[in-house]
Amino acid sequence: MDKWDHRFMEMANLVAAWSSCFTPGRNIGAVIVKDKRVMTTGYNGAPAGMKTCKERGECMRRKLGIASGTRAELCYAIHAEQNAIIQAAKLGIAIDAATLYCTHQPCSVCAKIIVNAGIKRVVYEQGYPDEFSLVFFHETGVLLERYEGSNA
Repeated sequence: MDKWDHRFMEMANLVAAWSSCFTPGRNIGAVIVKDKRVMTTGYNGAPAGMKTCKERGECMRRKLGIASGTRAELCYAIHAEQNAIIQAAKLGIAIDAATLYCTHQPCSVCAKIIVNAGIKRVVYEQGYPDEFSLVFFHETGVLLERYEGSNA
């Protein structure tokens, strides 16, 4: 890891603070970078035009007792990685061969999207309880690296 990894992980943590997720500790941020330039960012939150969990005053997943890392479809929020990739598509920004920095290890749904978006490297800080996601990175050759702190 180098000083650029540190800078972009700091940015991912800043973007995570924008999360509209109601559950403490579930503020996730992502930054897509190509040639040391920020292409897009994303955080976990409700789709445009929908009430966020914060606005609803509760987390549906917590209310239903859904374990982290399971049943991703039962949530109002879109994952940070997905939002960053969607923004690139919406704005016509090429992210092929980019690096995605994320505060948490991507889930298996995000891993599939990351692979097909052409992202070649993912740097994450915290783990996530979805071991299946590792299969997609391993089999496709997309680098998955855990960020261990500042070397800046």
